[in-house]
Amino acid sequence: MSAKTKSDTKDRFVIIMAGGRGERFWPVSREKMPKQLLTLLGKRSFLQQAVDRVLPLVPVKNIFVITNEVQLPEVHKQLPKIPRANLVAEPIGRDTCAAVTLGAALVGARSTTGVMAVLPADHVIPDETKFQQVLSDAFDLASRGQAVITIGIKPAGPDTGYGYIHVGQELPPAQGAKKTKTAFFKAEQFVEKPDFQRALEYVNSGQYRWNAGMFVWSFVTVTEGLQKHQPEMYAACQRWFKVANKPAKLARVLGKEYPDIKKISIDYALMEKAQNVIVADGAFGWDDVGSWTALGRHLKADPEGNCAVADFIHVDGARNIIFDARTRDRRTPIAVVGLRDSILVQTDDAVLLAHKSQAQKVKELVRKLGEDAKLKKLV
Repeated sequence: MSAKTKSDTKDRFVIIMAGGRGERFWPVSREKMPKQLLTLLGKRSFLQQAVDRVLPLVPVKNIFVITNEVQLPEVHKQLPKIPRANLVAEPIGRDTCAAVTLGAALVGARSTTGVMAVLPADHVIPDETKFQQVLSDAFDLASRGQAVITIGIKPAGPDTGYGYIHVGQELPPAQGAKKTKTAFFKAEQFVEKPDFQRALEYVNSGQYRWNAGMFVWSFVTVTEGLQKHQPEMYAACQRWFKVANKPAKLARVLGKEYPDIKKISIDYALMEKAQNVIVADGAFGWDDVGSWTALGRHLKADPEGNCAVADFIHVDGARNIIFDARTRDRRTPIAVVGLRDSILVQTDDAVLLAHKSQAQKVKELVRKLGEDAKLKKLV
């Protein structure tokens, strides 16, 4: 495969995976308006920010968003400049390997020499320029050979909520290529979410990166990987490739085939099996903001540690997260006394009060709401 120059972007593609439910952000997040479609930080939703970040590197016509049928209308509303045919709805969730396979079919139908990045829709990346440098260097490397590239984030601490990647020696530049600003390493091992002590050992060693679920590879490389490790997915990719440029026909084929597709993550299906995995050093600020407590890291705190997006007043309140998502004409002051280390979120039709240590259980609460006939409308 011939090398591409940095200015040659016509064969660069981005697949943004935007079908998640973001249940831990209930009651603001709902089935039709999940986390990636919300405006929680800044003036743009997480999905809009994800698109904004890649526009300097990839033509808008080469950006695809894979979502679901319930969220598709809002995705289209938020991204009016992306061609309607590039917004593709999965009939049913089948985890990330199916989404990657679908993305490969979409890219291959446009360019069999294409290089694609697969990116989540709901991450916070303050250092956009650094991120763009890493992504551009990864595009260049992926276009030169058979590399499966994942962007690994330098750990900010011993977080037990992420998978880790053990990296080996730094790789020299590709033959005939100049040294890039981004360091690349051989991936030695993918590791599941560790306990705290093990996570501390990983961070202190300097040889591990957080697995952020960001991948870059050529169409040829990812399909060869599927053919070797997931032959059923490869067969599906071939079928979808034939109809990928016909949106109505693609939707019919997906509707028929998707329910029977194996539900498996791309990490288990391909990344942990492939021998040609390279880790790009993600030396930029990053957060997947997976819960209300994570959002608090990005909000300004008062002297007592309270982070409030609300008309908030307190007596002896400390380290709370207060978020008023009601429409402006319905907002009233939120007052607390003696409340500490808690999350208080108010919407027009629901209130959440939770201890910060239990933030991950909001997902369990959403499941319980869905099982109650009277409360199901709140999901």
